[in-house]
Amino acid sequence: MLLDVLLYLFVAVVSIQVFFYIFFFGKFAFLKAKKETPKNIPVSIIICAKNEAANLKKFLPSIINQDYPNFQIVLINDASYDDTFEVMESFANLHNNIKLVNVVNNEAFWANKKYALTLGIKAAKHNHLLFTDADCKPVSKHWITEMSSCFLDEKSIVLGYGGYSKIKKSFLNKLIRFETLLTAIQYFSFAKIGLPYMGVGRNLAYKKEEFFNANGFMNHMYIRSGDDDLFINQIATKQNTEICFSEESFTESTPKTTYKDWKTQKRRHITTATHYKAKHKYLLALFYISHILFWNLAIALFIPLFKWEFVLALFLIRQVAQFIVYNKASEKLKEKDLLIYIPVLELFLIAFQLSIFINNLISKPKHWK
Repeated sequence: MLLDVLLYLFVAVVSIQVFFYIFFFGKFAFLKAKKETPKNIPVSIIICAKNEAANLKKFLPSIINQDYPNFQIVLINDASYDDTFEVMESFANLHNNIKLVNVVNNEAFWANKKYALTLGIKAAKHNHLLFTDADCKPVSKHWITEMSSCFLDEKSIVLGYGGYSKIKKSFLNKLIRFETLLTAIQYFSFAKIGLPYMGVGRNLAYKKEEFFNANGFMNHMYIRSGDDDLFINQIATKQNTEICFSEESFTESTPKTTYKDWKTQKRRHITTATHYKAKHKYLLALFYISHILFWNLAIALFIPLFKWEFVLALFLIRQVAQFIVYNKASEKLKEKDLLIYIPVLELFLIAFQLSIFINNLISKPKHWK
């Protein structure tokens, strides 16, 4: 009797999973890329840095050397205690399109990245803003061209892809890149079905007027993380959001090299999801719960070999649907080397996310450095 109930539940879970992969994530996976016409609109690049002296020296030249006719770089020093501001000054002395914003801590907004970003956005002279991080680099000299070309009269938000550099023979690196790939598939797909819910600050663009029309980060200023995903969750609609996934539009970041550091980073990110709009939370929760149940129910039914032919058929249907979508999406986002590891990476990621969920219930994570 119990096994019959588990089987019925497994059928339901597989149906939910296949629906998500084909009808949700397939919206991005099977999407044909279209080349937008370069617009050469003035753009302000916003980079907020806290104790990032070494990364600025390494990665800022890739921003400065962009092949674009009219852009400003706004460098925000968020109360750093290393040589970050001195490094910024050295670049500003050599390039007249760099604007410096030096933020000092105050009692009302102590160590709040959103406060620092607000000052930087106010200092930007152009209406079209393009965001990245100090430890990121564009993969081409046409990053600004590609991202800005997706701005249209009605499209004031552009969601881009921010990947991580590859480290050979590192399982952690593959796990980080797989989680990043899965997240990108989700937010690109949701945007294409008219339910945009997040973007990543490593590669994100929106109009300055959108920021001020929404009163900036005021609705969630008390939440120290979420300057990218929570803000997009607040302002993004089917009408005003576009995605950009051409290879030359990508940015690449330096990944964490220890599980402890990555876990700390992900704990910060996951806490913001609880503040998403209800419709986004329900859909994401449904996917993740069905994700976890799929593997647990499959194992529970395979062990006693209960109607194993039928169970195996259901298992393979879901796996094939997942593989088709991941194959097409990873091809778009240049992460094809992950495909053969997906079943293992998926199980490790489920266990990792459960441990983060439990840790966040016990104690609140730390935020911006």
